[in-house]
Amino acid sequence: MRNGLYIAPFGELADPRVVAEVAHAAEAAGWDGLFVWDHMLRPVEQATYLGDPWISLAAAAVATERILLGPLVTPPARRRVHKLIRETIAVDRLSNGRLILGLGLGVDSGGELTRFAEMTDPVERGDLLDEAVAVLEAAWTGEEVNHHGRHLTVDGVRFLPRALQEPHVPMWFASRGGAPRRPLRRAALHGQGLHVVDADREQIARMIDTIAEERGSVEEYDIAFSIPPGTADEHANWGLTWALHGTGPVATRADILATIKGL
Repeated sequence: MRNGLYIAPFGELADPRVVAEVAHAAEAAGWDGLFVWDHMLRPVEQATYLGDPWISLAAAAVATERILLGPLVTPPARRRVHKLIRETIAVDRLSNGRLILGLGLGVDSGGELTRFAEMTDPVERGDLLDEAVAVLEAAWTGEEVNHHGRHLTVDGVRFLPRALQEPHVPMWFASRGGAPRRPLRRAALHGQGLHVVDADREQIARMIDTIAEERGSVEEYDIAFSIPPGTADEHANWGLTWALHGTGPVATRADILATIKGL
């Protein structure tokens, strides 16, 4: 099981230079990955200073050479897909092929959907996510993309230079413990990993079984779950491939550096 640091780029961490420092320290201490929250707003008790996840990931990419990097998770429902394509390609190339793209429906905590008049219906956001996945997979090849869907249009565009990773940037899809089958099917058929949110051990076991049913196997497939820092041993038999040590939304630079040293 690999160990990833899972941080919110809020407060002190809103400064990408601090994220770069944390990423460098995590790599030096033997961590396997660094993942960041992707939010535009949060409840005020969590954060009023928020950093951009993609700028933070770019800073982390420059400061490291080995660890994997990615957002957990980016919702296409509040991002322009062509901008997301360019961002993923840029960070994948900047990191020399170390990007993992976390995708999901997103949430409205803090009003980051409603206060910008974004789409809120979960079924519609799921439909848009499915379209975005098809567009991303096509765009990363470097070939011409023609997509005319209900939510997204890309009319004869090539996105060059293409992403480094073959066949494309790995995608992890978020799904909650009590979620219906649709997000698990999406994760199984289009993803290279599942980011489990708010689940217990029994729910995770059922989710892994569903992924296996849909794919035929979970070999070479990642199951990532956020855990309290330092509890990886307690989750060793949960079927996880990644333990994401979550430091929470109000963690300071000092808190995170202490977590890094505690691996």
